[in-house]
Amino acid sequence: MSTAHPAETESTPLPAGYERRWWVLATMIVCLLMVIMGNTILNVALPTLQRELPATQGELQWAIDSYILVFAGLLFSWGVIGDRIGRRKVLLAGLTIFAVGSVLAAFSGSPLELIAWRALMGVGGAAVQPATLAVITNVFPPGERGRAIGLWAGASGLAVAGGPLAGGLVLGHFWWGAVFLLGVPVAALGVLGILLVVPESKDPDPGRLDVPGVLLSIVALAGLVFGIIRGGSEGWATPTTWGPLVGGVLLLAFFIWWQSRTSHPALDVSLFRNPAFSSAAGALALNFFALQGATFYLVYYLQGVRGLTPLQAGATLVPVALGIALMAPRTSALAARFGAKAVCAAGFAVIALSFAGIQLLGVDTPVWLILVVFAVQGLGMGSVMAPATESIMSVVPREKAGAGAAVNNAVRQVGGALGVAILGSVLTGAYTARLGAGVEGLPPAARDQAGESIVATLAAIEDAQRAGGDAARSAAAVADPAREAFVGAMHLTAIGTAGCAVVAALVVLIWLPGRDRAS
Repeated sequence: MSTAHPAETESTPLPAGYERRWWVLATMIVCLLMVIMGNTILNVALPTLQRELPATQGELQWAIDSYILVFAGLLFSWGVIGDRIGRRKVLLAGLTIFAVGSVLAAFSGSPLELIAWRALMGVGGAAVQPATLAVITNVFPPGERGRAIGLWAGASGLAVAGGPLAGGLVLGHFWWGAVFLLGVPVAALGVLGILLVVPESKDPDPGRLDVPGVLLSIVALAGLVFGIIRGGSEGWATPTTWGPLVGGVLLLAFFIWWQSRTSHPALDVSLFRNPAFSSAAGALALNFFALQGATFYLVYYLQGVRGLTPLQAGATLVPVALGIALMAPRTSALAARFGAKAVCAAGFAVIALSFAGIQLLGVDTPVWLILVVFAVQGLGMGSVMAPATESIMSVVPREKAGAGAAVNNAVRQVGGALGVAILGSVLTGAYTARLGAGVEGLPPAARDQAGESIVATLAAIEDAQRAGGDAARSAAAVADPAREAFVGAMHLTAIGTAGCAVVAALVVLIWLPGRDRAS
């Protein structure tokens, strides 16, 4: 498949910063690692937060989704701002905001404070992540861009594992807030690299900032995800569930209408008329829906059912990241030979296979089988990321790279937010239903909270056992049924995740353009 924008060819003059392009790429990867690790590092700390902050299951989901929602809502604006004032300036501002938010999150005194400071981190992350891709697109010529994007995408795989692994290591020696402080020195390194090697780039004809569009996107997404989270914990028939859902859908429809009418849209909806752009965006959204949603429930499986420490759980997730990191840089050559359609479809088939493999995981499954299933998942996801990203960026002119990168990252983050919300809600609902009367052995005051998750159930059991007497013996009998109930709920949720991967494969096969036979 041809990847160069029609206005760009191999004979296009070399861009500014070309001679330092690999140092620029290294700096952009450092910035990317900070943003992704700042998000994924929270996953392995979730059970600890639930015990020590303390926080409910819904509050933990919002601690993740507050970051993602603000991130996704502001991506379009930061993309336009970067195209207008310069991506280098936006990178520096974003790194600073992210570092400040990280420090404040580390010293949160309540779940609500943590949610608020995570949202501030999302403001900074929204500035950094699309700017990294826009800078790469501007520094690398078309012939090298696919390889550079593959390395950029592969680094995101390392961050997926680096976050939980680093978080587990920190939790073994420090309090939970320390996991957020790890991003501060990384941000400082990124600032130093930007000042030394990254050239400034901007759009010579930028558009105005679409404030109404930004506000509409944030409120619409917040309503959708809030309704989904409430549905999993309170039921889908209550007004507090369907009200936000309906409102979110209506606002999202109005957002799309507004973007098609305004002269300076935050999101150029006409881009979605291009099959290469729209199908690649859908593929990325579904890929991150599976990745972030699955990580959410697999952490609970590893720490709650298997009894692993945060560090051990983070280490167990390393094969996912290694699979992504190994495949993503290699898919540029595969896409050039077989086409992005074939590579992405094959990747989603492998992803579906990996989630089918989760049906083999139980209370006593050998560790090697868990590692194999996770490695297969990473290989599949790595096969999708780079070709889909390159398909999106190849449609966007270089001077609009910030806006194109914003769309690329928005669909990733929206997909991830919905993955955590939907799969987390399915998991909670299935676990509560399967546990049923199994919580009767716990003290009455602990029964409602215990039904939220396997970690909450085990914490309630520990509290009852510390009290001693008949309550301790009754509570002890709840542990094994609770673990079995969670495994059954995880199997059900994984089937849904595999189904999403199959749908994504069909979307890619139908709409993503195949290899250009003339190239």
